[in-house]
Amino acid sequence: MPSGEHRGRPLSRPRTQINIGRALPVLVMVLTVLADLLTADEERYDRLLAAAPALAAVTWSVRGTAAIGLLAMVLAPLLAADRDRDLQFVPDIVATEVVLAAVTLVAVWVSRVRLRYDQDLRELTAVAEVVQRVVLRPLAPRLGDVDLHLLYVAAAAKARIGGDFYEGVRVPGAVRLMLGDVQGKGLGAVETASVLLGFFRAAVNDAPDLPALADRLEEGLERYGAWDPDSDAAERFATVVLVEIPDDGDVVRLLSCGHPAPLLQTRAGVRPVDFGDPSLPLNLAALFDARHRVEEVPFGPGDRLLLFTDGVSETRDLAGTFYPLEERMSGWAAEPGERLPELLHRDLTTYGADGLDDDVAAVLVVRRPQEEPTPQGKPSP
Repeated sequence: MPSGEHRGRPLSRPRTQINIGRALPVLVMVLTVLADLLTADEERYDRLLAAAPALAAVTWSVRGTAAIGLLAMVLAPLLAADRDRDLQFVPDIVATEVVLAAVTLVAVWVSRVRLRYDQDLRELTAVAEVVQRVVLRPLAPRLGDVDLHLLYVAAAAKARIGGDFYEGVRVPGAVRLMLGDVQGKGLGAVETASVLLGFFRAAVNDAPDLPALADRLEEGLERYGAWDPDSDAAERFATVVLVEIPDDGDVVRLLSCGHPAPLLQTRAGVRPVDFGDPSLPLNLAALFDARHRVEEVPFGPGDRLLLFTDGVSETRDLAGTFYPLEERMSGWAAEPGERLPELLHRDLTTYGADGLDDDVAAVLVVRRPQEEPTPQGKPSP
C-alpha cells in the first residue's frame, strides 16, 4: 500500500467468485444432460434443469438469465424425447416446461432487482468516495523531513469512513498531526469527526502551540453543539492526540486528550510515550477545569512514532487477550516504514477473534535520516 493512502474493505466480490457463479448454470445443464443420457431411461434428471436459471439470476444479466432459462426449456423436451421416443409422457413434458417457464420468469425478475441494487450500491459507493476525499483527505506521504504511512479501515463493511479520523499539515517551522477517535459508531461518529477535522484545519496554522490548538477543537465542538443542539455530534466525545515536529530540533511534542499513548521506536527499542497528565477527551473538558500538558521527547533521524486508535490496541483474540502492539512493533523494527501498515492490517485481521470489528486508524511517522554529505567533486545520485 503506498504511503498516505486508505486501506478499506473491498467493495466488490472477488473476480474468482463471480466467474464461478457465472459458470454454475452452464455446468448444471451439462451435468444434467450427461446424467440423463448415460443412465437408464427410468432415471430422470431433466427436472434438475430448473436450477440453471435460478443460479443464473445471481450473476448473469437479465438477458443472460432469460437465455439460460430458454435453453433449459429446449433441453427438457429433447431429453424426454430421447428417453421415450413414442412420446407417451407428453403431459409430463408440458408440466416440466411450465415449471421451467415459471422459474425462468422469477429468475429474470430477481436478476433485474439484483442489477438495480448493484447500480444503487455503485452510486452510494461513489458518494462515499467523494465524502471520504472531502472529510478524510489522503494523507501526504511526506511533510517536511518526516514520512507518513497510513492504515485506515472503517468498521462498516461497505463504509469508507468511520469515527476514526486523522490529519497532517505542514505549518511554518513544523509539522502538525492529529489522530482521533469519536465515541461510538455510525453517522453520528462521522459527523463529529468531520466537525473536528474542519476546526483543526481552520486553526492549525494560527494556533501558537498544541494547547491552544486543543482549546480551539474544544471550542469548535461547543459551538457546533450550540448551532445544532439536536445534533448527535453535540452529545459525543472524542479522544485525540496532537503532534508537533519542529524543523529546528530533534524532538517531538505531543498532547493527549484521553487518547492511547503512541509508541516511540528508537535505537534503544520501543516504548509508549509517557503522558504524565493527559487531558480529558474533547467535549468533556467542561466537566472539570481544562488543562493541557505537552510532552516533549527526543525524536531524531531514523526514529519512528506510531499513532493509533483503540481499534488497534483493543483488538482481542479468542482468549480475550489484547493485541500485543508493542511486541509486534519491536519485531518489525527492521521493516521499511511503507510496509508496516500492510503488516499491521494483516496481523490484526488474523489476530482478532472476529476479524476487525471496530474502526482502525494508525499513522506511522518516520523522521527521515539525514542525508550523507556528497563527496567533493562527485555529483549526488
